[in-house]
Amino acid sequence: MNVNVARLRELKALSQRELAERAHLSVTTVNRIEMGKRKPMPKTVRKLAQALGVTPEELLSEQSLLFRK
Repeated sequence: MNVNVARLRELKALSQRELAERAHLSVTTVNRIEMGKRKPMPKTVRKLAQALGVTPEELLSEQSLLFRK
């Protein structure tokens, strides 16, 4: 999931701060998730998915279907 968050954030040209604000999370939380240092709770996954415009399932996908053409 950490890779999906970072890649989607970058595709949407958002900083970690901007994503954190949109998801109502701290910048530290976003950073730790992206770095793989923290496994997010389901509520956090939903917040991030909504802020990034994807479903929680897409965000959690290990197959990275989001990035295929």
